[in-house]
Amino acid sequence: MSTDYGFRFDNSYARLPDTLFARTEPQPVAAPRLLLWNRPLADQLGLNSDALDGDAGARLFAGNAVPDGAEPLAQAYAGHQFGNPTMLGDGRAVLLGEQITPDHRRRDIQLKGAGRTPFSRGGDGRAALGPMLREYIISEAMHALGIPTTRGLAVVANGEPVFRDGPEPGAVFTRVADSHLRVGTFQYAAGRRDGELLSTLVDYTLARHYPDRRDADNPALALLEAVQDRQVALVTHWMRVGFIHGVMNTDNVALSGETIDYGPCAFMDAYHPSTVFSSIDQRGRYAYGNQPVIAQWNLARFAETLVPLIDDDPDRAVATAEALIKSFSDRYDRAWRAMMQDKLGLTGDQDGDDALIRDLLDWMQQQRADYTNTFRALIGGQIPDGELYHQDAFLDWHQRWRARLATNPEPESVAWDTMRRANPALIPRNHQVEAALNAAIDHDDLAPTRALLDALTNPYEDRPDNDPYTLPPTEEERVLRTFCGT
Repeated sequence: MSTDYGFRFDNSYARLPDTLFARTEPQPVAAPRLLLWNRPLADQLGLNSDALDGDAGARLFAGNAVPDGAEPLAQAYAGHQFGNPTMLGDGRAVLLGEQITPDHRRRDIQLKGAGRTPFSRGGDGRAALGPMLREYIISEAMHALGIPTTRGLAVVANGEPVFRDGPEPGAVFTRVADSHLRVGTFQYAAGRRDGELLSTLVDYTLARHYPDRRDADNPALALLEAVQDRQVALVTHWMRVGFIHGVMNTDNVALSGETIDYGPCAFMDAYHPSTVFSSIDQRGRYAYGNQPVIAQWNLARFAETLVPLIDDDPDRAVATAEALIKSFSDRYDRAWRAMMQDKLGLTGDQDGDDALIRDLLDWMQQQRADYTNTFRALIGGQIPDGELYHQDAFLDWHQRWRARLATNPEPESVAWDTMRRANPALIPRNHQVEAALNAAIDHDDLAPTRALLDALTNPYEDRPDNDPYTLPPTEEERVLRTFCGT
């Protein structure tokens, strides 16, 4: 293509053994139309925002044209889906290549919904508009919340229907990631019983994501520990903002430490650790409160793939890996406690802090108090408005909390600043996301989506009283189920 759109590809994954992918061109669509275009992200990537904001971008990000330097491919991987091992791979996604940004970062650019691949397993390789808009909205909200995540660069309507329960408008989503390496990538290599391939993946992952650990005495163990540390930090972030991933299969665990795959995800309104939204999670495996346990389980599956590389003696290798995975609980508990102390503005560690945290959460669960708004309303130390917060149990807790705050060595203003950074004023509430999606799907109206995205850009800023984006859903507005979209 003659126009300089700013693509600067250097496709290292395409230079790995070809058992890890299948070279696959995206399939053209009937009538591409650019619906959402992320100019700030495009600028960070070094792309020509003006040239791509229109028909040229629609063609490129629908797959009707392939940019210079791209080497389209579908990645192979396996995974445990709801605990059951499965051979997978990119069934509807095509990796265009790795963009080298002006600040020398390497970022994957992938088209999701780009048509059939060798891994489609009988599927159509396409995506419906609603789930692609959802992924764009939630991934950009997560970025604004300061949580590691893949990003949304564009959504393109493809001018064709896709058939799920019935015909729905189709779309292609452009996802940007530090990489699409997953636990499932290693499970795929381990399933081939190819030690050299596994060793190559370890070296590649360390070089790409953990270069400071490349010279470790035991590279496989160093990689396992590095990935575990990032998963501890990531899940702690999810718990901080009430995010429920909904489908924590091993193929959705990115080794970069990013949140990946926004299928049946949702944010919790009323606090309850058993909260589940995903329509496919019938037993609550991936409920809000289970996420740390599942993260550890997924890491154990990662550790299993690395056993042959950790030690030549299988028994020693297993014991070494198990010891590291068992340390997850203590690492997470420390991270979670520090996070909750930030949410409450507490400095240092005191004996009563755990009880103070747990008592508030227990009260919130019993009263179905809004998770986001309750913590945000505590900033400043006043008793929040509303009858709910004038119950004796809450007033007693509030008095204990104020007494604990008085023991902080810094002025109270420091606690309020800490709490503002830890507690968003707004999140992408499920009922608002659904309303925006319905307007786009049913009426081709993207105004609610754009307005929601604009509001979510600065989630830690104070909002006016009764701002619609901060209000919990009414009973009629509540979203009880979210769907994967495949």
